[in-house]
Amino acid sequence: MPMTAIHIPYRPLTLRAGHSALKHLAREGLTAGAVGALPGAAGGPKAVGLTGLDKAVFGWLATVPRVRELIGASIGGWRFACAMQPDPATALERLARRYTAERYHARVTVDDITRQTRVMLDEILPPEARARLLTHPDYRLTLVLVQSHGLAACESRGALLAGLALAAACNTVARPLVRHAFTRVLCHDMRSALDFVPDDGIPTRTVPLTTDNLDAALMGTVAIPGVIGGVQLPGEAAGVYRDGGLTDYHLDFPFSGRNEITLYPHFTDRIVPGWFDKFLPWRKPQVAHHANTLLLAPSREYLARLPGGKLPDRNDFRRYLGRDTVRERLWHTAQAESERLGDAFLDLLEHQRWEEVLAPL
Repeated sequence: MPMTAIHIPYRPLTLRAGHSALKHLAREGLTAGAVGALPGAAGGPKAVGLTGLDKAVFGWLATVPRVRELIGASIGGWRFACAMQPDPATALERLARRYTAERYHARVTVDDITRQTRVMLDEILPPEARARLLTHPDYRLTLVLVQSHGLAACESRGALLAGLALAAACNTVARPLVRHAFTRVLCHDMRSALDFVPDDGIPTRTVPLTTDNLDAALMGTVAIPGVIGGVQLPGEAAGVYRDGGLTDYHLDFPFSGRNEITLYPHFTDRIVPGWFDKFLPWRKPQVAHHANTLLLAPSREYLARLPGGKLPDRNDFRRYLGRDTVRERLWHTAQAESERLGDAFLDLLEHQRWEEVLAPL
């Protein structure tokens, strides 16, 4: 039984809910059977700092098996792939430990990082674990990628930066204009209902996940431009496929159409539609998409007590370059502390005092 109320003098979690979710929680509380979908945002090493929450969430969901959609961009897809394993807690811990152990030298290249990431994927999700992603009895996995166009499809640094600058400029004018740089590609379980596919002016293609393209999709969804090389998707149009966070950073998809709770374990208490929208404070998600969403995120009080006052992030690799033992110690601390997030969630489920903690999303 979690002992959050005794041992933690502050609320580790911030909870925000859409208007329909607020009514549902006030009327019925939260049960595992009510959860039909989970989004997983891009965020790189921030996933290390959510390990304890993910373990609690997926351990709880397993008590009431049912079909659920898992939609992940970038590291969100890897988190969900781990959660789909027979022992999700062990797989999620393996992801956090292996990511923490990753080291880069001062002159590391895109090819170096790409090779290391492939090794990391094989160690986190060996072939038998990846095969389970296509046959899980309850979960339907969707990995978000983008197909790059024009200069954004180049791997040479100068051309790629120019392509990203063009995409950012287009996005500043209007979000749908990123279609000049990217097409959204949803690589999905063939059994998925796909009732969350957005119609937002960004071209979207759906591609069934198979044994032939699964490995490429797992690598492609984390292929950050200029960091990890893009991939080719077997059986699809020739092109360079990259990190889905470029168009869908925090997954502003129409989850409300599902008429059930969308449970969103997230790094932050806000939803930023696309990666380029990080720099546009006026760019907001569509409220109607998240009427049924319950978002769980580390509270500001919790974050303030972490090393550096934040979750692990990719900049730490540069910040602690040559001092990997320091970075690893800080990340291990963030992972260990994340158990408090999981305990806080389980405590809420036990007592169902939602009116004390919920705020509108």
